[in-house]
Amino acid sequence: MAVNELLAQLHEVAVSPKKQLEKYLSEGKKVVAVAPVYTPQEIIHSMGLVPMGVWGADMEINEAKKYYPAFICSIMQTILELGIKGEYDGVSAIVIPSLCDSLKTLGQNWKYAVKNIPFIPMTYPQNRKPAYGLKFTKAGYARVISDLTIATGAQYSAFALTESIKIYNEHNAVMREFAEIASDADITAAQRSDVFKSAWFMLPEEHTAIVKQLNEELKAGPKAEGKVRVLITGILEDSPSLLKILDDNGIKVVFDDVAHESRQYRTDAPESGNPMDAMAQKFADMDNCTLLYDPEKKRVDYIVEQAKKHNAQGVIVLMTKFCDPEEFDYVPIKRACEAAGLMHLNIEVDRQMVNYEQANTMIQAFKEMF
Repeated sequence: MAVNELLAQLHEVAVSPKKQLEKYLSEGKKVVAVAPVYTPQEIIHSMGLVPMGVWGADMEINEAKKYYPAFICSIMQTILELGIKGEYDGVSAIVIPSLCDSLKTLGQNWKYAVKNIPFIPMTYPQNRKPAYGLKFTKAGYARVISDLTIATGAQYSAFALTESIKIYNEHNAVMREFAEIASDADITAAQRSDVFKSAWFMLPEEHTAIVKQLNEELKAGPKAEGKVRVLITGILEDSPSLLKILDDNGIKVVFDDVAHESRQYRTDAPESGNPMDAMAQKFADMDNCTLLYDPEKKRVDYIVEQAKKHNAQGVIVLMTKFCDPEEFDYVPIKRACEAAGLMHLNIEVDRQMVNYEQANTMIQAFKEMF
C-alpha cells in the first residue's frame, strides 16, 4: 500500500475517534477510556478490553465550567465536557491516573458529573524506583484490575498479561522506529501527528500492522529538504491549526518530546518473570517527563541530546496553558538550549484556542532567524 493511502487510513482514525468507538462496540468489544498520561494499557488489553485514549478536543467549554475554574488545564476541562455531553457513551469505564493536581481533580469531578461511566483511579507513587515504590505501583495495578472486573465482568490472567506486554513492546518498537524514520522522511507535521494520534484509538496490534508497512514505504521514499529542522516538546501537539502553520512555514519536526506522542513509547516492560512485577518495573524505568518526579531535571539534558542527535536547528516548546509542571521546566530548558547554541521558541497552546495568528507570527520570525 502506498504511503499516502496508509497515512490517509491513519488520518481517518485520528479525526474520527467516535467512529472507532462505535466500530469496536459493534464488534461486541468492551471499551475502557484511558486518560493522560500513563495508564496501564497492557492490563486493560490483557483482560480482553479495548483501551481508548481520551485527551479532550479543541472545543468551547460550557458544562465543565460548573466543576472547574477557568485557570486549569483545558485538556482536563474538555475531557470532562465531552463526558458530560455523552461523547463517551458506550465506554465501560475510565481509568484516570493521578500524576498531576489537575488529573486528581478530573477523577473526583468525573464521579459526580458523568455517573454512567465508572471512574477507576490509578494512583502512582512519586518515588517510583525504590522497592517500596514498585510495591505501591503494583498495589495500584491490582486495584485497577479489581475495579475493571466489577465494571466490565472481565477477568485477569497472568498469562494474558504476559502476551499483552509483548504486543505493546512490539508497538513501542515500531513507533520508535517511525519517529526515527520520520526525522528525515518527506512527510508533513500534520501527517506525523496523525500517526501518533491514531494510536490512541486503535488496538495496538492493528496499529502496529499499519505503521510497519508505513515505515517500510517511508524508508524507500524521498527525504525532506530545505526545511527548518526542529524538536518539539510539550504535552500535546495535535491542533490542526497549529500543525498547518508549522507546515506552511516549512518547519520539519525531526523529533518530539511530547507526552501525547513519543514519550509513550520510550519504555518497555520486561518480558520475563511475573508480569505484574514487569508492569511496575516499566513505570519505575520511565524518565525524562514533566509529570514524573525528576529532581535532577534530566529531561532538560534529554531534550538537548535528542535535538543534537537529530540535527535539529531549534526547539519549539508548546506550553499547555495552566500546566504547572511544564511551566516549571521551561526556564532550565531555555537556559540549556542557549548554552547548546539552539534557537528556542515558547508557544502557549490551549484546547479552546481557535486563532493561532500570534503563533504564526512567532514561527515566521523564528524561521527567518536561520
